[in-house]
Amino acid sequence: MKKHLTYAILILLISVMILPTLNAETTKNKLENQFFLNGSDDVNYAFSLLILTPKNFLRQLKPLYDHKNELGITTKMVTLREVYDQTSSGRDEAEKIKYFIKQAIESWNTQYVLLVGGMKHQRFNSWHLPVRYVGMDDDWEHHYVSDLYFADIYDSTGNFSSWDSDGDGIYGEWPYDSIAEDQDIDLYPDVYVGRLPCRNKYEVKIMVNKIITYENEAYGNPWFNDMICIAGDTYPEHLNPLWVGYEGEYYADRALENMSDFNPVTLYASDETFTGQKDVINAVNQGCGFLYFVGHGNPKSWGNHPPDGEEFIDGLSTYTMHKLKNKEKLPVCVVSGCHNSQFDVSLWRILNRRSRYLGEAAAECWGWRMTRRIGGGSIATVGCSALGYTKEDKVSFSGGLNELESLFFKAYGQDDITIVGETFSTAITSYLDTYTPIHWNTTAVGDSFIDVKVVQSWVLFGDPSLQIGGYNK
Repeated sequence: MKKHLTYAILILLISVMILPTLNAETTKNKLENQFFLNGSDDVNYAFSLLILTPKNFLRQLKPLYDHKNELGITTKMVTLREVYDQTSSGRDEAEKIKYFIKQAIESWNTQYVLLVGGMKHQRFNSWHLPVRYVGMDDDWEHHYVSDLYFADIYDSTGNFSSWDSDGDGIYGEWPYDSIAEDQDIDLYPDVYVGRLPCRNKYEVKIMVNKIITYENEAYGNPWFNDMICIAGDTYPEHLNPLWVGYEGEYYADRALENMSDFNPVTLYASDETFTGQKDVINAVNQGCGFLYFVGHGNPKSWGNHPPDGEEFIDGLSTYTMHKLKNKEKLPVCVVSGCHNSQFDVSLWRILNRRSRYLGEAAAECWGWRMTRRIGGGSIATVGCSALGYTKEDKVSFSGGLNELESLFFKAYGQDDITIVGETFSTAITSYLDTYTPIHWNTTAVGDSFIDVKVVQSWVLFGDPSLQIGGYNK
């Protein structure tokens, strides 16, 4: 009798231990299956927003999925496992994702693609969601991350654009001193792409909460009507005799001209309203609709020069962003500087001397720290994953990163394009229309290379379907 009782207790204990796990797994599978492709069942549906994510972020993304559908933005959430299972074409995982986006455009009329996933914690070159490195070698950096790869689906003839038409495994090649080797690149975005380079579930939850709160509550608040511009003398005159004046402040003024409906708040080195990080933090903590930094950067910091001075004014770093406490008063941030949005940084890079010098030995990049900051920061950030070339770097002395940024503000302020992914992509399209790809092989040596790199390295951290300023409910 005692023996039978012992067996019964043992079975009961095993059941208590196993059943919750089985129930949790069953719930997880149900949640995942809810978002999987349903074959022919989805043929007659249109999904405006496609969320691509690894399986382990599904639960944290569910509130965003519900929120978007409640707004009338038909949304499909698909795991990477489903992408790889459903896509027969593609040489690697990144190309399979790109083919799947093509399928979504053609089958579901998808307009927006949100890529969720960055590097796995600090493991260098290990990704929650794959990236594409492009081989634009300028002797300073040999490659960099480009999310434009996932947006430029078609070439100029309407065929799939692999960005590697010569098949050598080097993507996006555009040599510095000759015409393109990969001839199927036209660089025009065919879908609006944004990324949340989250390294863990906690960061996903942070961003989902920020996006939902912003779209529900930002509309009509007076803080949104302010635009903060922070700038200085990007290229001191004694180092740049071709330009008289303060380049950063000039482009900040240009941005404000395009955003004439906003109240200008300027922090300029020339009038000493910008003297250091404290000035920036105090201003941003008041809240604003847009925030524009014009100057120099690296993955960990941003700043600029005083008038015609080589002294560098530190403007904001990843180490001081914890002082940003603007709470729900979140701006769309545009940062002009090299590598501020280089989201493949890692603490392990400290082992490499050059990476330490370049500021790549970091837990996260400046642009992502700004975006995923709890209790403040931005709702979306636009910046460079590589060197941010300006007109001063070109023989023709025209175009460059600052002109691209001006087109972003024009798209919103003058053309009334209020969805952040569309604003971002319209700026790229306008830039390419001005510096036409057809003529790139006849421009000065190096100029076409710079124009290509400027748009390839420009990335959007945020939900591409985000309504800037929130919804009027």
